Amino acid sequence: MNAIVDPAAIARAALEEAAKAARAAATILALAPRPTKDAALLAAAAALRARQDEILTANEADLAGAPDLSSAYKDRLTLNPTRVEAIARGLEEVAALPDPVGRVLAEWTRPNGLVIRRVAQPIGVVGMIYESRPNVGADAAAICLKAGSPVILRGGKESLNSAAAIHACIVEGLRAAGLPEACVQVAPNTDRAFVGAMLAAAGLIDLIIPRGGKGLVTRVMQEARVPVLAHAEGLNHTYIHAAADPAMARSVLANAKMRRTGVCGATETLLIDRAVAPALLPVLVDDLRALGCSFRADEAARAIVPGLEPAGEADFSTEWLDAILNVAVVDGVESALEHIRRHGSEHTDAIITEDAEVARAFLDGLSSAVGLWNASTQFCDGGEFGFGAEIGIATGRLHARGPVGLEQLCTWRYHVIGTGQVRP
Repeated sequence: MNAIVDPAAIARAALEEAAKAARAAATILALAPRPTKDAALLAAAAALRARQDEILTANEADLAGAPDLSSAYKDRLTLNPTRVEAIARGLEEVAALPDPVGRVLAEWTRPNGLVIRRVAQPIGVVGMIYESRPNVGADAAAICLKAGSPVILRGGKESLNSAAAIHACIVEGLRAAGLPEACVQVAPNTDRAFVGAMLAAAGLIDLIIPRGGKGLVTRVMQEARVPVLAHAEGLNHTYIHAAADPAMARSVLANAKMRRTGVCGATETLLIDRAVAPALLPVLVDDLRALGCSFRADEAARAIVPGLEPAGEADFSTEWLDAILNVAVVDGVESALEHIRRHGSEHTDAIITEDAEVARAFLDGLSSAVGLWNASTQFCDGGEFGFGAEIGIATGRLHARGPVGLEQLCTWRYHVIGTGQVRP
C-alpha cells in the first residue's frame, strides 16, 4: 500500500530543518566582526565574476522554461554580463559600508547616575519571499549577512536555476570567511507549501519580507503568523506642475517611465497641470510613443491629444510594470495629491517644478515612503540611496519606510551601566 504524501508536512519539515540551522548560525553571525562579514561578501563577489558563464547558462535555462512571461517579467528575470557585474558590485558596496551591528543609537544619563544606551542588534532569522528577479536573492543575502541576520530565501519558480547558481557563489564566500553555510539558505523547491510553512513559522523565523507583486504581498499579509516588513506595489506618480521646466519634465518623465518598465520604481501615472497641458502634453506623448509607450488617459487629456485610449478608475489603480502610462490632467498641487491619495500605493511619487514652495507642499502632503523633487522615480533604490543594496521598499505606519538597507534591518536593545546603584 502506498503511503499518502502530505506536501504541507514535507514543507514544514524542510522549513524546520532550515530554520534550526539558521538559528544556530545566528549566534555565530551576530558576534562576527566586521572583517569576517566583509571577507565573505568580497569572496562571494569574486565568485560571481569567476562563475559568470555558469550563472548566465542557468539563466538561459530559466528563460527557456518560461516562454509565456510578459516582457516586463522577462526583463526582471534576464541576466547578462552587465547585470551579473552589478550584483557583484552590490556585494562589494555593502562590504564597504559601516557595520550596523553594535552601533550606539542613543545614550543618556539618569539622575541616579545610570548610563543607558540604545544599541543596534540583529533582528534574528529572516525569511525572504520574492518572485522572478534573481538579483534580489543576492541583495538580500548581502544585507542580511552584514546586518548579522541569517536569511532563508524562497524565490520564484521562474528563477530557480539562476537563484541556485548565485547562491552557490554566496556559499563560496561564507566558506572562505569561515562562517556557517546556514547563514544564507534557499528553499529546496518552489512548492507553495514551503511559503505557507514560512508564514506559519512563529518562533523559527523572526521576520518575513515579501518582495513581489500585489498577490504575493496580500497573501503574506493575510496568512503570516510571523512579523512582516511589507513591500508595497509601485503604483507611482510623476506630477508635472505648471512651473516645471519643460525640458526637464520631458527627460525626467521618459526616464521615470521607460528606463526599466518592470521595476517597482517605474512611474505608472503622469499627472499634469491643466495650465501647461495643452502645450506640453502632446510633446510628452510623442516622446514616450517614440520609446514604445502606450497610454490610458482621462477625458481632459484625450481632449488635448485625440486618439489616446480612455482610462477608467481601475486603470489608475493598476501597476502596469509595462510600457503603459496612465495620464490625468489636474488643477494644481492639491488636486494632484488628492489623485495620489485615491489611487497610489504609498511607494514613490515625484513632482517636477521650479517653485520651491509648491515642491515643499507636495512633499509634505504625501504619505508615500519616498517623495522626489525634480528627479526620476526610478531613483527609489537602495543602491542609489547609498545602502549598497536593498531588501525592498517598506511602507506602512509602524516601521521603517522607504528602501530597506543595513540600518533598517537592525532592531535594538538597551545596555545599562551603573556604579553599584540599587533601586530604593
